[in-house]
Amino acid sequence: MKPVRLLAAALLIGFTAGAGAQEMPGKEDVARITGGTYAVDPDHSQVVWTVDHMGFSPLTGIFGVASGTLVLDPKKPGEAKLDITIPISSLRVTSDGFAKHLAGPEFFDAEKFPTATFKSTKVTVNDDDATIEGDLTLHGVTKRVTLDAELFGAGVNPMSKVENIGFTASADIKRSDFGMGYAVPVVSDEVELDIVGAFTKQP
Repeated sequence: MKPVRLLAAALLIGFTAGAGAQEMPGKEDVARITGGTYAVDPDHSQVVWTVDHMGFSPLTGIFGVASGTLVLDPKKPGEAKLDITIPISSLRVTSDGFAKHLAGPEFFDAEKFPTATFKSTKVTVNDDDATIEGDLTLHGVTKRVTLDAELFGAGVNPMSKVENIGFTASADIKRSDFGMGYAVPVVSDEVELDIVGAFTKQP
């Protein structure tokens, strides 16, 4: 299990243990999905990236504040459509100075390319798992990327009284494919992506 996923699992186990017998509002159950248009929940969606930093350590950063929609019919899951936009300015790393370095022209060049987008082109579903093919546009370059996704949970949020759906996904990309090959191979070209997608049903 990857370090990020292991940490997430440990936190979930700790939270569940502390909650006693209280039932979670969301469950990994496709039957709980009613279908329709769902908006990205920007507070609970995130993209975590990891690279090998000089062979010394894994280096991780996170993007958030995503926007976009998921159109989903549980009776026709293969026809689902996903359209996501992420502001590069949402990047969070270990220090402000490092964040500024990554936002500069050697890497994300955020002033020139302020957003990244993903638009699905094909969805293949197998029970609770799905393969989502789509076009990732990053740093002004568009490439086909495949996400391995699975349902994490669905149900009605007791706070908002609105149906929520959550998915996890993973993918591997190369920085050089998007014109961001600075410091390769000392900093790995390969980037591991671990994604949490949270969605709320729209009226």
